[in-house]
Amino acid sequence: MEFWATSFVVTATPGTGALFTIVAGLGRGARTGLIAALGCTLGILPHLALALTGAAALLAASPVAFETIKWLGVAYLLYMAWGSWRQTGVLTLDADGATPSNGRVIGGAVLVNLLNPKLTLFFFVFLPTFTDIATDGAVFRMAVLGAVFMAITLAIFAGYGLCAGWLRQYVIGRPAVLRWLGRGFAVAFVVLAAMLAVTRQ
Repeated sequence: MEFWATSFVVTATPGTGALFTIVAGLGRGARTGLIAALGCTLGILPHLALALTGAAALLAASPVAFETIKWLGVAYLLYMAWGSWRQTGVLTLDADGATPSNGRVIGGAVLVNLLNPKLTLFFFVFLPTFTDIATDGAVFRMAVLGAVFMAITLAIFAGYGLCAGWLRQYVIGRPAVLRWLGRGFAVAFVVLAAMLAVTRQ
């Protein structure tokens, strides 16, 4: 129960992946929100793999590697902010219902999580907390816990995407409202980029 509760709180706390999913749902509807949720969940896989293979320890011990990934993540968040402000790219809040390709949405969502080194360090610390790493099969048990965490992420983010799609369809689908929302989300991406920029190992 402690693992489930912790996973729920961590996943439900608004972050870059949640924001991406919400913007996708508001901009292009519930279907795109669900695709974004899937992409964000897939973006967890590389971090989980690093934690399970022990490579996360190298990231934790290498300031250069950590800083490189971090600043790539900052740059990508600023790129997302620019796209939201200018109403271009995957996260355009489009009133006419046009939908970008599934590949573009998934690719953008994967990058949001992939370029966040905090996720690798999170799994490196989080999974062993609920596993006796000194026993046989510890890596398998951590992999199972990681899969459960991903399932929780997918469920919660799918909820975000569906709610955002409903709001778009029934509450805030007007072009002027969507335009101002896009600018608000652009500011939110800048704030998240600033928070990532000051992150230390």
